[in-house]
Formats: sequence, C-alpha cells, structure tokens
Amino acid sequence: MEVTNLKLLATSDKDLRVIAAHLQDAIVSLKDIANLKKNRIFLIQLNRFMWEDVEKGVFRKNKRIRTILKFDNVVSVLSQNINRNNKNFFLDFLTIESILLSDKSYEIKLIFSGKAIIKINTEVIDVTLDDQGSPWESKRIPKHNFL
Repeated sequence: MEVTNLKLLATSDKDLRVIAAHLQDAIVSLKDIANLKKNRIFLIQLNRFMWEDVEKGVFRKNKRIRTILKFDNVVSVLSQNINRNNKNFFLDFLTIESILLSDKSYEIKLIFSGKAIIKINTEVIDVTLDDQGSPWESKRIPKHNFL
C-alpha cells in the first residue's frame, strides 16, 4: 500500500488547530530546530505519531513519520523552560496557541510537555506541515493520564 504524505498549510488560527491535532504527541530533538533569522524562517523537524492512521482501524499498526513544520515571515523566536545547550534533549509536543496582537502580528506558541514553550512572533500566519519520507512502525501508542 502506497503512503500519501500529509502536507498542510495554515493561514488562520483555525488552520493552526488542524496542524496541532496532527502533531499531538510528536517528538522533537533540540538539534532538529532551526531559526533562520536572515531568511525569517523557523523550522522544526518532528517525529509525528500518525493518529489519522490509527483512527482508520483497530488492527492497524502504530506508525510515526518525520515531518517538517515551517513558519514564514518570522519576526522573533523565544523559548521558555528549554535548555538549548542540551542538544540531546527531546520535547513532547502538546499543542499550538496563537494570539493576534494589537499591531496585527501574531504570537504563536508551540507548547510541549514539562511547561516547555517556543514562542514565535510572525507578521502573518504562514505555516506548513510537510511529511518527509516513509513512516516506520512505533511500538507504543501515546497515552495520556487525565484527572
């Protein structure tokens, strides 16, 4: 069976919520994050859990795929609760939040477990998610404990 790689474009807050849903439980290494200041691009490569495949059937195998999340028109990038010196550290993706600021620019927060946050200020919402290569089998399905 041929795999069709996912490619999404976000130009609104609603679109970002769709991307966030597809990225839930993705894993990222700090060495796979790049802020290209001169080009005004922020890139992050994640190992995305393919929830859309799990939902197709109970007996499907759990899979992950590498995906690139690209932000264009980036003004600044800040991080919180992330030790950028430890390049072997991994972050577990939770969600994306966006806020329209008074100057009509956007603050987009990538929220990870452990209260880690990457805050990206952009002129507009211009974000792409682009799967790369082929998926691989994952032994575990992510689980969440609720109160």
